[in-house]
Amino acid sequence: MTLRYVVLFGALFALIVGVGVLMGLPFTLRLLVEAFAFALIAMGLNIQWGFGGLFNFGVLGMLMVGGFAVTFMSYPINEAFWISDGPIMLGQTLIAAAIGAVLIVLAHKAHRVGVTGKLRAAGIVLAWFVAYIIFRSQMDPAASYILSEAGWVGGLGLPVILGWALGGALAAFIAFFVGKISLGLRTDYLAIATIGIAEIVRATIRNTEWLTRGTLTVSPIPWPVPTPQAWQLWGATTSDSFIYARAGYLALVVALVIVALFLIHRAYLSPWGRMMRAIRDNHIAAGSMGKDVKARQLEIFVFGSVLMGIGGAILVSFGSIYDPSSYQPINHTFIVWVMLIVGGAGNNFGALFGGLFIYMVWLLSEPLAQALFATVSNWSVSMGWHAIPDINARSVQMRVFVLGLIITLALRYAPRGLLPEFIRRDQ
Repeated sequence: MTLRYVVLFGALFALIVGVGVLMGLPFTLRLLVEAFAFALIAMGLNIQWGFGGLFNFGVLGMLMVGGFAVTFMSYPINEAFWISDGPIMLGQTLIAAAIGAVLIVLAHKAHRVGVTGKLRAAGIVLAWFVAYIIFRSQMDPAASYILSEAGWVGGLGLPVILGWALGGALAAFIAFFVGKISLGLRTDYLAIATIGIAEIVRATIRNTEWLTRGTLTVSPIPWPVPTPQAWQLWGATTSDSFIYARAGYLALVVALVIVALFLIHRAYLSPWGRMMRAIRDNHIAAGSMGKDVKARQLEIFVFGSVLMGIGGAILVSFGSIYDPSSYQPINHTFIVWVMLIVGGAGNNFGALFGGLFIYMVWLLSEPLAQALFATVSNWSVSMGWHAIPDINARSVQMRVFVLGLIITLALRYAPRGLLPEFIRRDQ
């Protein structure tokens, strides 16, 4: 088993060196930053699926939430919003939301005063309807006013690291309510529910232009380390400035991944980890032993979502742009599952390896396919045949083909992943 770790991570290191030689250091650093961010996200999914057996197919929603959080926290303040009546109107909206929440809670507690059965159910439905009317009566005028007077709310101008932390916290907050609704469903139904909730999150973020600018995008998002422009002001050349800036960003992300990996692995080897694996393998038996299965599943669902939110925030701040329309399930959910399946569910190092390896393959498959198609096309022309049309579009499509080929081979020859879960029997 140790030899497999050495060989696989050694081969991955050789691949990184090869990419650096062929593609250049700035491209390789960019690749590694994004790969480590996806590795962190894959580790979050490993907590949910590998530790707890929870089939979360709504990763995209958590990434969008993390991206929104870092945008809202770190983007410069929009003075036009703060000098307008927008803050007051949003405050009135929050009060209306609080009133609606109180009505809903009181309706749910009506059985304590003797209101039960269908009458209580009708009261709950009525409370939700009234709460919705009260909320929208304040929200709609506030949104219209902000769009017309200030464009959007803007950010808070705070440090980016706080935005990463808020991304994790906000993802955890949403995951708590998602878990309350969805956990306890059978695996396939849980997958359907999380897909639906992720789409709700995506639609909400794309259509709240007053808060997120919707499809208009937000840029530039600040960095937590000096940017290439800052390095150029300090005297570095253009090419060197990108190397220094991306190297600093990479060092910060790698440090965060190492800390997360250390804490997760300690938790995995602890009694808490053994309890989670017991619930995953047989939740009925674990429940009969006195374990609160749903509470523990909710706990692990929230923990995994924290890493997803932070990973989403890292990706947005590194790209310096928040574009809600750019989030697609194949890029932000399916690929993360491929990372975990190929790397090895239940193994923290497998999730790390899968995240790094699959993202590198995903990003490199396009230029490699483009070079291959161009070579074949030139040869075809030299032979008097037609050139290959739409090489750029076909190269992008090769990403999906390569990813599908890899997961097919992995499921055939390594169904438990390249680094499968290994449980010590002396624990």
